[in-house]
Amino acid sequence: MPKIALIEPFFSGSHRQWAETYQQLSQQSVVIFSLPGRHWKWRMHGGALSLARQFLASDQTFDLLLVSDMLDLTTFLALTRHKSHAIPVALYFHENQLTYPWSPDDKDPSKGQDLHYAFINYSSALAADRVFFNSQYHFDSFLGSLPPFLKRYPDFKELSTVEEIRRKSQVLPLGMSLERFLPYRQVKRSGPPVVLWNHRWEYDKAPEAFFEALFRLAEEKLDFRLIVLGESFKSSPPIFEEARQRLSEQILHFGYAEDFASYARYLWQSDIVYVSSRQDFFGGSVVEAIYCQCHPILPNRLAYVEHLPAGERQRYLYDQPKEGIEKLRRAFQGIDHIRQARHYQNFVARYDWSNLAQDYDAIFAKIIHQTA
Repeated sequence: MPKIALIEPFFSGSHRQWAETYQQLSQQSVVIFSLPGRHWKWRMHGGALSLARQFLASDQTFDLLLVSDMLDLTTFLALTRHKSHAIPVALYFHENQLTYPWSPDDKDPSKGQDLHYAFINYSSALAADRVFFNSQYHFDSFLGSLPPFLKRYPDFKELSTVEEIRRKSQVLPLGMSLERFLPYRQVKRSGPPVVLWNHRWEYDKAPEAFFEALFRLAEEKLDFRLIVLGESFKSSPPIFEEARQRLSEQILHFGYAEDFASYARYLWQSDIVYVSSRQDFFGGSVVEAIYCQCHPILPNRLAYVEHLPAGERQRYLYDQPKEGIEKLRRAFQGIDHIRQARHYQNFVARYDWSNLAQDYDAIFAKIIHQTA
């Protein structure tokens, strides 16, 4: 049985779920080397050192290194070269620091230090034998941004490496544990429509646009209810506290769900997932909401387009905020029809691990075979 070393410097949230579930479902032996999911910048700077020590301390031999985008792969390989030199490497991009939007509160961009993290992603992709992106949007945006990124440097810009990376790259959708939501399924409630927010409380999710849309519709006296989930941080945008006060009469829940069962029930209780994000390389929280039969209203950009059938996208996508608010308004007004005609689960069921685990195994086994 082939043995895979899965190396994850940021072992938390969706990264951890992805790693642990693949470990459980793979027909291959998957051993995880990880660090706690905090201090992301330090993980990208120094995580390779600690993980190299873990890897070298193991007495196991491996047929493949499966590493995430948070790893400085070049440093890791340099530190482990006497053990890792003959092992093929597959790099999986959950996100990247080249096209990720920086918060206005972060000081690194003004110091030019943001380029360092993007360069780690670039050099890691160059060092890997195969590169995988979780969506076509992610694939296109990363590779499309590399030429202007490299042109910022004074000389020896190595632009030919972009095509080198492209040739060894492909899309491999994020495997998700969607079927675990099924035991918590409940009949959608009658009464006013329920709008869902189930993302992190951070800048890149554009919460201002989300709540401004609800403020406007509340001022129009449209009746709705609101469920706000997701992880908050000390530096969470102040719009959340403003929304808690201004929409107090509409709120059914506001804050982090205490456990998965509660989270799942809140998703099944919701009718509409309205999204305004500035960035989503895949959009796992959106996929979860759609799987739980939430009517999606999504920006016509990022990875969201890929989650909808080609023939039905016009109904659910919007180009401008004004159009998105109008789609949300119409959804409120036609909520009875929406509740009767739910078929959204079929849009995203293909991402469940029951469908993808075998694909992962086959792809990784082929890499191992080709380099044996």
